[in-house]
Amino acid sequence: MAHPTAIPRTSSYGSDDSEKTLGGTQVARGAEKPKVSEDGSSDTRVEAQAAAVETYEEPYVPDGGWRAWLVVLGGALGNGATFGYVNAWGIFQSYYEETLLKDTPPSTIAWIGSIQYAFTFIPGLFMGQLFDRGHLKIPLAIASILLVVFTLLVAQCTEYWQFLLCQGFAVGLASGATFGPLVAAVSHWFKRRKGLALALMSFGTSTCGALFPVAVDNLIKRVGFQWTMRILALILLCMLTATTLLVSRRLPPAKHPRPIFDFHQFKTPAFSMYCASGFVSFLGLYTFLTYINVSATAVGIDPNFAAYLVSIANAGSAGGRVVMMILSDRLGPLTMMAPAAFLAGITTLIWPFIRTKGAFIVLGIINGIFVGIFASVLGAPPIAMGPLDTVGVRVGMFFSVIALGAVAGPPISGAINTATGGFYAVGYYASAVIFLSVGMFWYTRHLVLGGKLRGKA
Repeated sequence: MAHPTAIPRTSSYGSDDSEKTLGGTQVARGAEKPKVSEDGSSDTRVEAQAAAVETYEEPYVPDGGWRAWLVVLGGALGNGATFGYVNAWGIFQSYYEETLLKDTPPSTIAWIGSIQYAFTFIPGLFMGQLFDRGHLKIPLAIASILLVVFTLLVAQCTEYWQFLLCQGFAVGLASGATFGPLVAAVSHWFKRRKGLALALMSFGTSTCGALFPVAVDNLIKRVGFQWTMRILALILLCMLTATTLLVSRRLPPAKHPRPIFDFHQFKTPAFSMYCASGFVSFLGLYTFLTYINVSATAVGIDPNFAAYLVSIANAGSAGGRVVMMILSDRLGPLTMMAPAAFLAGITTLIWPFIRTKGAFIVLGIINGIFVGIFASVLGAPPIAMGPLDTVGVRVGMFFSVIALGAVAGPPISGAINTATGGFYAVGYYASAVIFLSVGMFWYTRHLVLGGKLRGKA
């Protein structure tokens, strides 16, 4: 139900260009009121002029309530079953190198994880369009079933191409189709406390990203790989069933749905710059998490211990999400993301020089904190860069753009590692692109605030 008071079409960042209402119909400032003649008829020419002024009635958002928080809980479970699962790739990489794919070069095996991660973002483009058209439950249920089925199929894989298709492409696409509408759904329930809601929802990623590698490693040792994947599929089924039941829409479908890839959105400079910033950041931001266990074994760290470094870093990201939960609604996501990315770049630059278990643990936790701050509200700025009835398309477009960076980043780092025989150049490259993205995020903030230095963005 819409709030009884109509307000103008503005982003939650921007200032309000005041408006006037006329007989319940909103007319923007500067539009002339219809003139009424002596016989009571209105000037049709002026009426047409007023009707031509683009208006937008922003709907009421509850910003809380038990139903809204159940959506957040469902989103957290969905995040855990998708990104938490995908972020556990490091343990699969190590296992495949030692057993099932031991004759395949590690850099080739890494393509499975890279494609899986990148394809988690791509379906958001289509799921966002479906969301804006009013569809949520059925697409979400279908995507959830596919994710469980593809996980079961991974258990039957024995050849590299089978793992690439099932765990790389199929699991990645199913994860993305499941994750796609979750951020948009939160926007139907939260506005002022949107940062808090998204940060809480992202706890599913860090929690499952920390627990899944430990669970998979121990299950493989006890029941073997095939039964491990079957048990994992059962866990995903339970989590995704709850997600499908709890996550819901609240607002009516868009009256005029936009195309799947709506180039009109790029006419907003802040949105265009934010997409470019996200693409550049993903060329290097997750290099540390992708290669931390490989780099640890390369300097003599016990492989059994190195397998848990991904879990340690993911656990550290939970701390970053707590920080974001407290501060994002007060300062704004962009204000937090740029410094967090900068500090993540510093840890990435230091990473190739460390040699001890303690150093890997400490740096993993610190990097996890700053990446957690960055990632927890990654989808928040696009929500505020236009009306709510096209939020699905906007968020989907953003995630599809950064998917290009996600798929290119790890192979570029792997190629640099192969060419140089070490991780020094990898650290230089990854930190450099992260630092470049920091400047781009600050410029995005500058655009959002209209050139002001201070303000919530």
